[in-house]
Amino acid sequence: MTALESRPWLSAYADGVPAEIDEVTQTLPEMLAATVARHGNRTALEFFGATTTYRELGESVDRAAEGLRRLGVTAGDRVAIVLPNCPQHVIAFYAALRLGAIVVEHNPLYTARELRHQFEDHGARFAIVWDKTVDTIADFPTDLRVERIISVDVTEALPRGKRMLLRLPIAKARESRAQLTAKPRAKVALPWSKLVRHRPLSRRAAGPTLDDTALLQYTSGTTGIPKGAVLSHRNLRANAMQGRAWVPGLVEGEETFYGVLPLFHAYGMTLCLTFAMSIGAKLVLFPKFDVGLMADAAKKSPPTFLPAVPPIYDQLARAASRGAIDLSRVRFAISGAMSLPVATVRRWEDTTGGLLVEGYGMTESSPVALGNPMGPSRRPGTVGVPFPSTDIRIVDPDDPSADREPGEEGELLLRGPQVFSGYWRRPAETADALLPGGWLRTGDIAVVSPDGFVTIVDRLKELIITGGFNVSPSEVEDTLHAHPDVEAAAVVAAPRSSGGEEVVAAVVLRDGAELDVEGLRDFCRTRLAAYKVPRRIVAVDDLPRSLIGKVLRRQVREQLLARD
Repeated sequence: MTALESRPWLSAYADGVPAEIDEVTQTLPEMLAATVARHGNRTALEFFGATTTYRELGESVDRAAEGLRRLGVTAGDRVAIVLPNCPQHVIAFYAALRLGAIVVEHNPLYTARELRHQFEDHGARFAIVWDKTVDTIADFPTDLRVERIISVDVTEALPRGKRMLLRLPIAKARESRAQLTAKPRAKVALPWSKLVRHRPLSRRAAGPTLDDTALLQYTSGTTGIPKGAVLSHRNLRANAMQGRAWVPGLVEGEETFYGVLPLFHAYGMTLCLTFAMSIGAKLVLFPKFDVGLMADAAKKSPPTFLPAVPPIYDQLARAASRGAIDLSRVRFAISGAMSLPVATVRRWEDTTGGLLVEGYGMTESSPVALGNPMGPSRRPGTVGVPFPSTDIRIVDPDDPSADREPGEEGELLLRGPQVFSGYWRRPAETADALLPGGWLRTGDIAVVSPDGFVTIVDRLKELIITGGFNVSPSEVEDTLHAHPDVEAAAVVAAPRSSGGEEVVAAVVLRDGAELDVEGLRDFCRTRLAAYKVPRRIVAVDDLPRSLIGKVLRRQVREQLLARD
């Protein structure tokens, strides 16, 4: 028995959190149907003030499912969804699942090249697409021609008054409308409004089973090559149950979640599309992060649970401190996708009075696998402890059969009901990711304390090796972030002319600050070993980030190398 097999972290769980979740018995459509039965009159969705009850949502899902069935969608078909956050996205997601089809989520702002790569991989014949992106899909080469494209105008989900305002012949209205909708050139698309005009799908129609694939979620993983993670109904339902168990203070049928994270991302999908729906929460949807939009929504429907990322928490806390938004009702917030600075936690909790904890996961684990307890035992600076029904190991990256002891660095492995079954049609990559016994290799280097709290040191593939020493980019970035002149930083490896790598930093300076390279290096020397101090520091206007705000180190490296 290893030091972790006794689950020492259970003593840190918040009151009421179980060691194991119950057996998974519902597919996602069955989960939604059960919520509709319990909370039919409760508001399920809110979008710019327009509301949809759970009963109306259930009926819309059944109508859309019938429309898809008439188009020829059957069990096992891939149905691509290329939409921003909007009510139609939620309906399309559950409608496709209701037929036993496989949802494939896509970023609607991807380039044609990025979308084409994914469509080549999954081969979807049906696509439900934002009208601003319809032409991109319609222009695919003949060998990728999607049989049916359903075009979604998100403004149809707005309140009537707001739709009328968008039609006014003034510049501001035209600009707002252009951000939300566009008339496709292609005439091949079926309008969403026609798809949902059918009678509801018969309740006797066969649905999926727990072990059927529900979702293909594309991820770059540790290789940088996008792959479709195969997630079953059992995986996704289990993760929603784990999330519910983690926050026992949530009240069934009375919570308001803010859907500011993109639903096409694994994090937003689980916290909003499945977790929120499983407890009858009101889900307030935002097509993009905007403090003003959220402040307006908070006047009518103040949030009580907010999943987001550190930059969003920082901006919201600052806005709340100057009275621009009321966050006093937010009791729980969970951060993911990137390291959560302790300073952000303090600022958020001081401003709102609610709890902010960091979680950890990856697309391959549906995605959440660890979290800080929602209570006094939380430990800012760590990603917390394993979720119920989840086990971890820390192993030698070069020999995953060799366990590391608490306090020693190693690769983090995960096991639990939320762990995926593999990558879509990529057996070699699947074999690399999944080890005997159901263990998932995360590609993250971590340290676990004797009582089970995990600290992520860095990505296995992003470690910088200089002079034979390993350097964690995150450690150097955290040091630079502590300097009063630095707003943001990204640390990457650059090749040396003599061979090997050197540490290079790109920094965004605070307003009014000037770059003092030697001053920053001296600051780092007081906190880091000499080999970790950046050899070069470059000032940049901004850092490339993903749509959820994560710094894209690979792009930073490419930009810095292009400047040399």
